[in-house]
Amino acid sequence: MAHKTEALFRDDAYLRTAEATVVAINERGGIILDRTIFYATSGGQPGDTGHIERADGSRIAIAATITGETKDEIIHVPAPEQAMLRIGERVNLQIDWERRHLLMRMHAACHLLTVVCPFPITGAAVSEDDSRVDFDIPDASFTKEEVTAGMMDLVQADHPIFTRLISDEELGANPGLVKSKNVRPPVGTGKIRLVCIGENASVDSQPCGGTHVKSTGEIGEIHIGKIEKKGRENRRFRIRFGPMPVN
Repeated sequence: MAHKTEALFRDDAYLRTAEATVVAINERGGIILDRTIFYATSGGQPGDTGHIERADGSRIAIAATITGETKDEIIHVPAPEQAMLRIGERVNLQIDWERRHLLMRMHAACHLLTVVCPFPITGAAVSEDDSRVDFDIPDASFTKEEVTAGMMDLVQADHPIFTRLISDEELGANPGLVKSKNVRPPVGTGKIRLVCIGENASVDSQPCGGTHVKSTGEIGEIHIGKIEKKGRENRRFRIRFGPMPVN
């Protein structure tokens, strides 16, 4: 039977600690809690790492966070040779905040890239230091310098980043909100989570379940490190932190 975990990070991505109760341990030792601040791998963003602290102060290292039988079931995967928790045990959760914040900045940067390059997305992957977004682009004349300048204009404008919910019907009436060419957001719950950029979503709005910073300015300096040809019309853009290297 799948369990439903309350995903605290969806309402507040800046939570670093929280209390929770163990509701199940699966056959592989994965820990399922009633609530969590650990983001589970999804949508190109890797799951959180960190640790779970017991009442006696001992810690269980969490090496990965994944989804289970459903997207609502979040499984905390312990590192090897960790102690076994008991069902019903109250614990304290602590994520690796430095890693999470890098992922939040990078994920938000990927959204900015989709604004500068408004083409169908064919793939994406977020990491702490080198992320990618793949596009179907009929015009291959984009340069690293031009795209970097466009993204940095958005960063320096320090636009707000926020989320809001819309209905399945609203999404159906606004198909342009979906930027992915092949992956559609899950429907059927009646609520679609949008990540919006700019006052009244003036810069961008798209379905996304990931974690992001509160403003574009918090992303910091970024640049396009490489544009790779992956097909006749497919291009892979690699985002990196820091200024563009001088050739």
